[in-house]
Amino acid sequence: MRGSGFDMIVKIVVLFLVFMGVMAMFGKLRFPGQQKLASAKCPKCGRFRIGKGPCSCTKGKRK
Repeated sequence: MRGSGFDMIVKIVVLFLVFMGVMAMFGKLRFPGQQKLASAKCPKCGRFRIGKGPCSCTKGKRK
């Protein structure tokens, strides 16, 4: 007698949950370069600074 379709669905769901758990563990790892990205943010407004110059929030408002 073959297994029912319900058995196959349970196996698929369990494998999916295990896969998602493994992906969550890898997502918690700290990858190299994260500190550099965090320091590239402006301390006042939180936007990313592009280049070496100051953030646009410290330059003043545009007209």
